[in-house]
Amino acid sequence: MYRIGYDAKRLFNNFTGLGNYSRTLLRNLATYYPDEEYFLFTPSVQRTDQTKYFLDSPMYSVQQPTQLRRLLWRSWGMTHDLRRHKIDLFHGLSHEIPFSLANSGIPSIVTIHDLIFQHYPEQYRWTDRLIYDRKFRYACDHADHIVAISESTKQDIMHFYGTPEHKITVVYQSCHEGFMTQTTPKAQARVLEKYQLPDTYLLYVGSLITRKNLLGIIEALHRLPADLRLPLVIVGNGDTYKKQVVDLATRYQLLHLLHFIRPAFADLPALYQHAQIFLLPAFYEGFGIPVLEALFSETPVITSNISSLPEAAGPDAALVDPHSPDAIADAIATLLTDTERRAAQVAAGYAYAQRFNGESLTDQMMDVYQQVLE
Repeated sequence: MYRIGYDAKRLFNNFTGLGNYSRTLLRNLATYYPDEEYFLFTPSVQRTDQTKYFLDSPMYSVQQPTQLRRLLWRSWGMTHDLRRHKIDLFHGLSHEIPFSLANSGIPSIVTIHDLIFQHYPEQYRWTDRLIYDRKFRYACDHADHIVAISESTKQDIMHFYGTPEHKITVVYQSCHEGFMTQTTPKAQARVLEKYQLPDTYLLYVGSLITRKNLLGIIEALHRLPADLRLPLVIVGNGDTYKKQVVDLATRYQLLHLLHFIRPAFADLPALYQHAQIFLLPAFYEGFGIPVLEALFSETPVITSNISSLPEAAGPDAALVDPHSPDAIADAIATLLTDTERRAAQVAAGYAYAQRFNGESLTDQMMDVYQQVLE
């Protein structure tokens, strides 16, 4: 039995990619390896539908600093608490490990999700870039092993930080089991009514930021013939970019097609499963969990042919040049009009998604733990 500690800040306070990764991994670890002891270290906690499982389950020991110790605790003070709880292995779930951990005698692993700030520095304040670079570089240099969530991310780590390949293992991520269970037509109808959505729609799930390329989807809708311009349901936050999307849709007289919603997490599977097409033609992704959620939902996917997205979507998805609205429009038109192609893509995508089931990926992560511990 091992006592494994985690930096769980994102698990309890982030409700998009990094948080979803943390919650899915920790839930699967407790399910498939219930004999280990899991310690979740976090400076603060939000109790939500997504986090209450971890707060209420006896499988996890949640550890928080006092108010006086909270400042810089994750970077410096946490190591004291790891020692106090006799932690055998520490896993930094989101790009960093405590600076004081290297001389503690506690072996460590860090998950690197992406190096977006290196590819798109103009989208970050220079102070943020300096902080990210220092933390990421330190983690890559001082962790005993690195988990990359895609081959694309692994290559970035080697390129930007000179990390030797033998120190990096790719362990893909799974998604919440809710997306692997088919919702009933009645449940789907209830969700559509709850958010006042049309019966037929395209779906986008992701932050409303430049990198995700929602503007490219609007451009593609503009290029489609009128009878193929389906409503677009948009799940995500980001006020500045949202204004750009609204302005462009207004200029093209497409604003009536856009439905911005902020659904409960429990309603997402029904939204995915009822959608005609899921779209994520992003310019860069560390992995792309929403793509995986769509594959398990048996919804056809249109995504980018660059970065990690071909790894997430598989060879049978509609992989397009994200810089080409015409390519996105053509892919939408094909999936809406070619029923055989659509059915084949759904079947192939669902089959491809099975390699991302929770049990096999959890086994791979535990293998990394064992290698470091031994």
